[in-house]
Amino acid sequence: MKPLSIVHTESSLGWGGQEIRILAESQGLLRRGHAVRILCPGEARIAAESAAWQVPVVALPIARKNLAGLRALAAWFRGNPCDIVNTHSSTDSWLVALALRLAGRSYPVVRTRHISAPVARNALSRWLYRSSAAMIVTTGEALRRQLIEVNGFDPARLASVPTGIDAGRFRPGSRATARAALGLPADRVLVGIVATLRSWKGHRYLIEALAQLPESIELAIVGDGPMRETLRAQIDQLGLQQRVHLPGNQADVVPWLHAFDLFALPSYANEGVPQALVQAMLCGLPCITTTVGSIAELATHEATALIVPPRDAHALAAAIARLAADEGLRRALGEAARRHCVENFSYDRMLDRMEAVFAAVSARYAGS
Repeated sequence: MKPLSIVHTESSLGWGGQEIRILAESQGLLRRGHAVRILCPGEARIAAESAAWQVPVVALPIARKNLAGLRALAAWFRGNPCDIVNTHSSTDSWLVALALRLAGRSYPVVRTRHISAPVARNALSRWLYRSSAAMIVTTGEALRRQLIEVNGFDPARLASVPTGIDAGRFRPGSRATARAALGLPADRVLVGIVATLRSWKGHRYLIEALAQLPESIELAIVGDGPMRETLRAQIDQLGLQQRVHLPGNQADVVPWLHAFDLFALPSYANEGVPQALVQAMLCGLPCITTTVGSIAELATHEATALIVPPRDAHALAAAIARLAADEGLRRALGEAARRHCVENFSYDRMLDRMEAVFAAVSARYAGS
């Protein structure tokens, strides 16, 4: 296909699956011959990480909805033609919509919706999603259905493109080797979670569940974020300091996934198809999770995972105890989960589908 000039915008200063998806997708499309740039605040984490992904970044003051960001975006678009603008968060979506009009440019906009939080049902939101965006991409089919059924958006202008993960990098590995390298105990059942420390990821319920389980079961919480001190206080209050490992953010999570006996992601809000859950499944880990957002596209109870109700520490503890005691179930769930993710959530499939979305939108714009 014809190479495209693609501009991503991201106003978020944080770091998580959304920002990683933008970088991974950008890197893949760059390798396929497209021109890709990311416009983001200079202080954003995605700006700092972009060099490692070899993705060009332009620093603009777009962290907030204000006149400085609007003017900076408008000036940039006046001097930099492109085929597609892909917005990702609320702030940059609004700024792009207004800046293109201020700049007198009509580049087509694709809005990627990464989370399952509801979209407001008011005139301004309808204008942003229906009029200013040529296409809306969601990171899961449940999110797409929500926008159709709740917000009344046109199904023809909505596409579900879950985040794809490299199954060659994320694959089963030696638990003993990983634990020795990471200094983790060899004789404990290790439950793991890899996620930004945000409230809705459900870490607090996982810690509560651990307190109900034998001392032979430990927990590794990989990641960092705004709930760090709250979770530390909870761990201290429950006397779990010797059973919870807190290594923080890790540049490479594969060794940690290899070290785990099982993986838990007890999210209760805002999920699309979580990248960390796909990664864990590709590593052949038995997983415990909920059906929030589009998680059900990954996790089928008793087939590819164990499902528990959100915010239910007792159900989490029971599921962990069940898996800890049943090696055959752990193996069966892990193998089925990997097969499912290899078939449905590959990195190349994500790139193919995003490339098709961008090409179709660009062709419609060129022909209009």
